[in-house]
Amino acid sequence: MEAFFEYEWVRTAAYYSVSLLAIILFLAIFELVTSYKNWQEIKKGNIAVALATGGKIFGVANIFRHSIEYSDSLLMMLGWGVLGFFLLLFSYFMFEFLTPTFKVDEEIERDNRAVGFIAMIISIGLSYVIGASIIAR
Repeated sequence: MEAFFEYEWVRTAAYYSVSLLAIILFLAIFELVTSYKNWQEIKKGNIAVALATGGKIFGVANIFRHSIEYSDSLLMMLGWGVLGFFLLLFSYFMFEFLTPTFKVDEEIERDNRAVGFIAMIISIGLSYVIGASIIAR
């Protein structure tokens, strides 16, 4: 199997495939922890949900970008990506906790674009912090 990974295009396809599957899985997990249905709300034109979801997608992809850059193997890349995702998920819960005057999920579901935008920025911003903390080989 290692001989296959000597080819750059095989390694690229492997990293891409694993990252894409992980993003899909992580979006499904986010769907479970939010009180609204992301894709139904986006279909209805809910910009706040689109912003928050876009931030999550960008955040997870950015974490995987760093994990690919600093990993020696596909398994290590996946491990760093999973850890980064759970840190990002924890950040989402902290956002909810740190805003006791309103419920983040309810505001995003109501298309409160300010809250959706802040949720997006938190996901993107913290993905850079998480990515930078991934230890180089």
